[in-house]
Amino acid sequence: MERYLEKYIKNDLKEKIILLSGPRQVGKTILSKQLIPSNVYLNYDSTLDRKIIYAQEWTRNVPLVIFDELHKMKKWKSWIKGIYDTEGIPPSLIVTGSARLDVYKKGGESLAGRFFPYRLHPLTVKEICKYLNKDSESALDKLIKFGGFPEPYLKSNATFAKRWRRTHTDTIIREDLLDLERVRDIKSIEIMIDLLKIRVGYTTSYTSLANDLQVSIHTVKHWLQILENLYVIFPVRPYHKNIARSILKESKYYLYDTGAVEGSLGAKLENIVACALLRELHLIEDTTGNKTALYYLRDKEKHEVDFFITIENRPAKLIEVKVSDDKFSSSLFRFHSFLKDATPVQIVYKLKRKKSKGPASMQPAHEFLKNCDLMGKWK
Repeated sequence: MERYLEKYIKNDLKEKIILLSGPRQVGKTILSKQLIPSNVYLNYDSTLDRKIIYAQEWTRNVPLVIFDELHKMKKWKSWIKGIYDTEGIPPSLIVTGSARLDVYKKGGESLAGRFFPYRLHPLTVKEICKYLNKDSESALDKLIKFGGFPEPYLKSNATFAKRWRRTHTDTIIREDLLDLERVRDIKSIEIMIDLLKIRVGYTTSYTSLANDLQVSIHTVKHWLQILENLYVIFPVRPYHKNIARSILKESKYYLYDTGAVEGSLGAKLENIVACALLRELHLIEDTTGNKTALYYLRDKEKHEVDFFITIENRPAKLIEVKVSDDKFSSSLFRFHSFLKDATPVQIVYKLKRKKSKGPASMQPAHEFLKNCDLMGKWK
């Protein structure tokens, strides 16, 4: 299937190195190979391919060369910079990795001015409707059940999805993590992931996690950062005008694999919305250069809105997620009173009738996710 990033990457391949990152098994390799069918694919995890990479002996008589997991190579940025500066384009160059390539530099020089980054996300309702021609309601229900990673979603078999998820997590922890970090207590990180699965939608208490895992708060924060760098989780921080304060406050953590969320329908739906919003914001950043951010809102009186989006530091949307409540949340209007430029939206699972009240609209979750467009006036 065609993926949502293809047209953007194809255009940039003509001039820059493409750094394509995203969760393991999200479809980076397939996407890269189908951009230009005539290509050379080299995986740094393969002993044979690694020898070819070090010797620089791949054929240049192709329009595209793909280097997979190259970030595991020492001083990989200096290495690919040398190839680009010496040989130029063509062939076009793509570097893919299942970790944040801006974090795992492995030493070496900067690639400034030589690359464009892209982040590939799991399937969303919007992408499923556009490229698989599915209706949005069934697409959402299937995401709730199987998650958005292409293989379990397309297979649509509960037993297969459970088996896939187990090996997927195991590979991330026992291969990717150990390749990139010196971590001794693998079992505790596995337990942390299990704890995060049942705490989706709740603020994460570092103290509580530290007590549960019998480690220091510093260790908990370090492990959370590792899982974020490996595209297992992502944080949504509380919004404050003073950004430094929001970093110190408790974040909410969501999973890239929505099918792994354990708990209520509300938690699963909220995670799916969080993933869809983050995908759109990353797309905006990667294709336009605009700065975006995803927050949640909570005041001292415990009024709360699930998501608050800013683009170029300007308020864009206020989003509240509900399973069945078709009454507008009073918090939407409370926060809108001092964030007037943000469009308030309440999305409800299986909503029978759309509603509006002043500046706020109420929409069925599947319709909002199908038409999810956060650019608005920033296009």
